[in-house]
This record gives sequence, C-alpha cells and structure tokens, in this order.
Amino acid sequence: MRSTSLRSRLVWNYGVLIVLVVVMLGSLFGTLVWNYYYSSAVSSVLQRAQTEAALHNRQIADEPTKEKARYMLQNMAAGTAHLQLLTGSGAIIVDSDGFDGNGKVIDTPDVRAALVHDKGIWRGRDPVTNERIIAVTLPVKEGARIAAMFRYTASLSTVDRIIANILWLTVLVGSTVVLLFFTMSVLIANRIARPIRNLTKVAEKMAEGDWSRRAVPRDRDEIGRLAETLNTMASELTRREKLKEDFISSISHELRTPLTSIKGWSETLASGDPSDVEELNLGLAIIDRETERLSGLVEDLLDFSKLYAKSIVLHPEMLDVRRTLEETLRQFEARGQRESVTIRGDLGDEGLTAKVDANRMKQVFINVMDNALKFTPKGGSILVGAGRQDGFARLTIRDTGVGIPPEDLPHVTEKFYKGTSQRSGSGLGLAICKEIVELHGGMFRLDSAVDVGTTVTILLPLMTDAQRQEEKQEQG
Repeated sequence: MRSTSLRSRLVWNYGVLIVLVVVMLGSLFGTLVWNYYYSSAVSSVLQRAQTEAALHNRQIADEPTKEKARYMLQNMAAGTAHLQLLTGSGAIIVDSDGFDGNGKVIDTPDVRAALVHDKGIWRGRDPVTNERIIAVTLPVKEGARIAAMFRYTASLSTVDRIIANILWLTVLVGSTVVLLFFTMSVLIANRIARPIRNLTKVAEKMAEGDWSRRAVPRDRDEIGRLAETLNTMASELTRREKLKEDFISSISHELRTPLTSIKGWSETLASGDPSDVEELNLGLAIIDRETERLSGLVEDLLDFSKLYAKSIVLHPEMLDVRRTLEETLRQFEARGQRESVTIRGDLGDEGLTAKVDANRMKQVFINVMDNALKFTPKGGSILVGAGRQDGFARLTIRDTGVGIPPEDLPHVTEKFYKGTSQRSGSGLGLAICKEIVELHGGMFRLDSAVDVGTTVTILLPLMTDAQRQEEKQEQG
C-alpha cells in the first residue's frame, strides 16, 4: 500500500472540505442572486403592465381595432418597456414604436398562456431580435371573449450584465477564499507534521540505541506533551539500562568472589597436608559459606526471572502469618547474638489468618531480616511486630541501622537497584519481596531515615470468617 504523509492527508482533506463548502455556498448565493434579480425584473414589468391595463383596457375594449391602436400610441407609451397590441389570436396590430405588424402572429409561451389564463409571463430570447427579454401578456376581454392583448417586453441585457458581474465576483471571492484556506491548511499541516517528523527522527535514533537524543517540545499542546513523555521515557530507559549494566557488573563480581574462594581453597586443600585438620576445617567452612552465598545469588536470579516472566506459581494455604514470622525470628536470633544485635518480637496474641504461600512469605521475611542485620551495626536492635489494620495483617520489621538516603529510598524496591551501598548482594532482594507481597494482594512499604533506621511494613489481606469457613469445608 502506498504510504502518504500526514501533511499531505491534512492538506488534501482540508482542501476538499474547503472547496466543497465554498462551491456549496457560492452556488447557493448565485442561485439567490439569480432568482432575486430576475424575479424583480419580472415583478416590475408585470406590475407596470397590470397597472396600465387596469387604467385603459375598459376604454378601448369596445373600440374598433384602429381606434385601439391610436389610443395606445397616444396614451400608453411604455418608456423603457416595449408595448405591443395584439389581436385575440395573437397577431400584432401595432407596437409602441408605431410600426404595424402586418398581421404577424406571435406564438411565444406568454401569449399562449394569456389565451388560457389572466396573464402570461415568459423569459427567453426574442424570435425577431434574438435578445433576451421578459414578456408579460395581458388579455382585454369583452365578456368571455378576448378582444385584444397587451404585450409588454423588456430587455434583460442590463440584468444579465449585473448578474454576470456578481457571479464573476463570487467566483473570484470563492477562489480567493479557497486559496487563502488552502494556504492556511498547508501552514497548519506543517505546524502539526513538522514536530511529529522530529519526534519520529528522535524515536528512530532511540530505536537504534542512541538514548542520548531528545525531542524539543515547541508548544504546550498534545504534541509538546508527547515530546516530553518521549524524553521522560528515554531518560527512564537510560536509567534502567544503566542499572541493568551496573547489576550485570555487580552480579558478575558477586558470583566471581565465592567461585574464586571455592576454587582457591579447593586447590589449597588438594595440595596441602591432609593431616592438617585445622586448615582442612577452615577451608571446608569457607567453601560451605561461599557455596551458600553462591546458592542464594542463583536463587535470587531464578526468582527474579520467574517474577519478570509472570510465571511464578503460588501455593496458598490458610495459616496464621504470625507463626511464619515467629519461625523466621527464631532463625535469626542466634545470628543476632553473634553480631551483637538485639532481636525482639512483639507479635501479640491475636491470630492473623491469611491465605498465603508459606514458603514464599518466609522467603520475604528472611530477606527483610537479612537486610536489617546487614545494615544494623553492633549494639543496634531489630523489633518485629504484628497486628491488625483495616482488614489486613500488619507486619513490621524495624531496625536501628544506617538507614537509606532519601535519593535512594524511592528506588530500592526497583529491579537491579543497589543504591550507594557497597555491601554484597544481587540488588534483587527487595524487588522480589515487593513482587511476592503484591502477588498475595498485599502492600510492601519502606520508611527510612539516615542514621536512624529503616521500617519495613507488610500488609496482607486477612481472611474473613466466611472465607475461613468455606476453606475448612473444602479441606474437609
């Protein structure tokens, strides 16, 4: 299919519309002018003919033909109109010029109409002079018989000239209007198409990978806002691309470090003294620790790929989320003691029953607790709480750690983002936690202040009594 530019379509559509409107209005105006002038001419001749005929036809109705002619020549001079006296059959007796018609019969539509009706009106070309005329014929009756007929004719040359001038002026004005609006349509089309072409060029450059290109918003209209949106999108994609590159670089380093340790200690143990138990235990402990760290990184990557592809499958069940949180709390107490961080729990006595995937929620709690311990210095504390809030289970993990800078706080739950922290990790943990909580229909929120601490709030929808009863019936 042949492609046409937006500019061409706009100009063409505007042009066709303008021509149609101008032609329609011009035709309507021309028709009104035509009818007005010709109707006025007919009315003028008809009114004069009727007035004079009313004054004189009684006085000549009973007169012989010659007397009628003489009376007409003396008393009914027609001025600009040409007057003819006809017999009842349409033959010319005499006209206002004083010439005898020698019995010539006029058989024009006005004469034929006057023989049947009270008057006859016709507009056309005179058969003798070939001039366009208006003819009005009025009968003079003796009882029911037509004794004679008055025929008034007037030239239409002046009216034709006036109408022709007006029509030519209308065509000139219409052409000027079409040309003016066509020029305006070209200007409007250029004004619309030019910024769109610029946006297209910028988008093409972006599609080629040049994210440094930016559109220039010229006006605060829809196209200007589109340019701003395109620039915002480019900036966001540039930022995400940089985050992804930084993530790949970071994760490569994170994967390389445990692999290097494992390889190094494997070689050391293989070439060392087998009887050196202390070195053997140290090497195996490091290999175990690094293997666990490597496994955690791989798990994060696998979880992220599943969440990103929307292919993760939850296995929800009805349970008290306090129990899962309490298990996680107990799991980290020993680590907290080793790192001199106090871990306390205030989970309350009220059950918080929700339909969740226990393993996935435990993964969220472990990830959040691990982050809290990583960023809380010795002597700090972590408080874990649980309660109800507007039909949700409200679970909080509050630490007294280093906190998150304000510029990083809005982004820490985004994919690949690690912020200014130099601690090891994939940068996916909080993003995965947020995705898992939202898959359960909940909310994941972070509040933090530098050198004060961070609070992670998790809201999970609680099951109603009716839902719990229905679940029990299904399980039974």
